[in-house]
Amino acid sequence: MPDIDQELEVRAAAMEVPKPRRPAAARPTPAERRARLVVRLLGLLVLALLIAVGSLSYRMYRLESLVLPRNSPALATPRPVTPRGDLLSGEKARIELFRNTWKSVVHITTLAVRQAPFSMNALKVPQGTGSGFIWDNQGDIVTNFHVISGADEARVTLADHSEWRARLVGHSSRNDIAVLRIVGAAQRLAPLAIGTSRNLVVGQDVVAIGSPFGLDYTLSTGVISGLGREIEGSGGLPIAGVIQTDAAINPGNSGGPLLDSAGRLIGMNTAIVSPSGGSAGVGFAVPVDTVARVVPQLIAYGREIRPVMGVELADDALTERIGLDGVLVLRVVPGSPADQVGVLPTRRDPASGDILLGDLITDLDGNAVHSNVELNLRLEKFHPGDTISVGLLRNGDRRIVSLVLSNNLGK
Repeated sequence: MPDIDQELEVRAAAMEVPKPRRPAAARPTPAERRARLVVRLLGLLVLALLIAVGSLSYRMYRLESLVLPRNSPALATPRPVTPRGDLLSGEKARIELFRNTWKSVVHITTLAVRQAPFSMNALKVPQGTGSGFIWDNQGDIVTNFHVISGADEARVTLADHSEWRARLVGHSSRNDIAVLRIVGAAQRLAPLAIGTSRNLVVGQDVVAIGSPFGLDYTLSTGVISGLGREIEGSGGLPIAGVIQTDAAINPGNSGGPLLDSAGRLIGMNTAIVSPSGGSAGVGFAVPVDTVARVVPQLIAYGREIRPVMGVELADDALTERIGLDGVLVLRVVPGSPADQVGVLPTRRDPASGDILLGDLITDLDGNAVHSNVELNLRLEKFHPGDTISVGLLRNGDRRIVSLVLSNNLGK
């Protein structure tokens, strides 16, 4: 039996697969030893920083607890309201003025019709906003012409937040005035009281109400800073007699009212001078006397009625190049006042083909004119039906003609 055991052990030993010998561990290089040392040092540094931050936070917490005790009953007690006396008389007057006038101011939103980029559908997109004020109980709303210029549709929002579609009644680009009309809102309308701009004085208080940056019914106060200013209007003609104010006027205030301390309309806010586009304390308003003269004409005729002579004038640059001092007549409207008194236009000689210069207007009612702007400004001081004297220079000869002014309704 022992022999059998030995033989089995021998066979088992012969069948056993020898185990691979574990290779000896490689010794780290000097670079690896330095890297391991750096990693250990960085770990110790991070640990030290965490301990320092934790210690500092604990000390700050303890210091705060000592200076401001937590859960203090005294700090949890609400502060009492300090009573005040009556409002100042100026504050009361300003509050009363706003209460009496704000419902007469409206917010205007203009829309433009655009075609959808991926279809043929027409879309109405907002174009801009402005202000306006109620003129009468018929639904007429006054604003600046530049507020609605170029828009396809305008909507008016009243003080009760009702929105109404408006149609354009008429406009005067010359004086930056437009009249819109809404229908069906007669019971909601509160027209503003109309004042005058003839007796305004520098230094008197004014109030502007409007929608600067879309913030409706915003009130700003100031004084009249200057009178008789001029700002550029349509066609290069200045709007004269403009009121300057330091009341805050910003984009969105255009078309809103400028009121005196009695709550009367004395101007329509229309422009600012500002490098940034925001209020810089220099705002301008069209005087109410101009508004009161033009608005009834826009309501009745859709346009401003202006006196005309019935002439078409040459450009000032052309007249200067020719070397003439005055306003050259290019054409005369047949049947016009100028045609009736024999004013000659610039024309071509049928025989020679040479250009014959027309009459040169040198003065109106004895006041010299040197440009188209001067002539139109002087002409605006008259009314259709007035008789004026016109100084003419024809072929070097001076003559004076009298003509009766007509109006522009027939043009």
